[in-house]
Amino acid sequence: MAESSRPIRILRVIARLNVGGPAIHVSLLAHHFGPPDYETTLVCGRIGPGEGDMQYYAESLGVRPVIIPELGRALHPARDLVTLWKLYRLIRQVQPDVVHTHTSKAGFVGRVAAWLAGVPVIVHTFHGHAFHNYFGPLLTGLFILLERLTARMSDTIITLTEGLRRELSETYRIARPKQFIVLPLGLDLEVFTATARKGGAFRTAWQIPSEAPLVGIVGRVVPIKNHALFLEAAARVRRQLPTVRFVVVGDGELRPKVEAQAAALGLADVVTFAGWQRDLAAIYSDLDVLVVSSHNEGTPVSVIEALAAGCPVVATRVGGLPDLLEGGKLGKLTPPGDPEALAAAIVETLQAPPQVETARRLMLDRYGIDRLVHDLDSLYRGLLARKRRSANRQRA
Repeated sequence: MAESSRPIRILRVIARLNVGGPAIHVSLLAHHFGPPDYETTLVCGRIGPGEGDMQYYAESLGVRPVIIPELGRALHPARDLVTLWKLYRLIRQVQPDVVHTHTSKAGFVGRVAAWLAGVPVIVHTFHGHAFHNYFGPLLTGLFILLERLTARMSDTIITLTEGLRRELSETYRIARPKQFIVLPLGLDLEVFTATARKGGAFRTAWQIPSEAPLVGIVGRVVPIKNHALFLEAAARVRRQLPTVRFVVVGDGELRPKVEAQAAALGLADVVTFAGWQRDLAAIYSDLDVLVVSSHNEGTPVSVIEALAAGCPVVATRVGGLPDLLEGGKLGKLTPPGDPEALAAAIVETLQAPPQVETARRLMLDRYGIDRLVHDLDSLYRGLLARKRRSANRQRA
């Protein structure tokens, strides 16, 4: 149990630091929960083939993750037992007051290891879930069962949106409603809010005309992101706006297939495949519209960053996006899988760009890292105090 004479020790566990919101989230938290009040150990596995690696981001913040190679994305009984044993030994060595896990795989092995080691406080954050549009019914059922099991080992379960909390508690019955708390993401958004619109650096680097409308998608090129829908909508947009250009930022297993689809749709000369990029502020600065065409999403960091940079957003109405975009007030929402509706929303946004100042201000107020650090500090201290009171009552 935490002592007032020493820092509170946090062990933070995530499956891997691949490009995306969770990696940014845990890196920032590991950085901010440091001395004198805290000591944080960040634990992760290795990224998979074709994934962008964000360990550089953690290290730029002075965070040196502990790598457990077996801690990866996919379930694998033999490797997972090895991961469980290594995590258990690390926990016994570090003696954390709080184990806080992120993402599904790390959430399972991390919480089991923490429970076996008798860690005082166990917290898990759902950044999304894999209960639809990821796997078949049998595997989905297994994941739901494992989440229900590890929920019983958790003191608190954090969701990033109210919609995700309702879905997990009411639809999938992962845990009792009172066990959940909603804490939105916390990000370092100042670089985006400080970046001027239409800076031109990205367009110049990729030889995209300054006067061309530019529509982009930012993220892993994997099935759940549904780049096929983005390109189907792009073909329709081009028929109405012949000078439009498109950019795909990111990489992944489906990139060759997506490039082939772009060629088949006659878009090869107007779609730029930029791969992974570190200077996202320059990209959002030059985009006229950011598109999210996913089958499912948690709280996509790309949308928060784009809005903070003053870039309008068009997205499918899935996962946490309706909450993030306030039902369409902060960006257009379209039905999933509907290229006509997505194209129409893109064209409308290009022809009548929305006012973005309110959205920029809201992103900074709601998703700034300082707010999240304050909220989590209160949560950790409150849970530890409750455990301390419970232990004292049992001794009395």
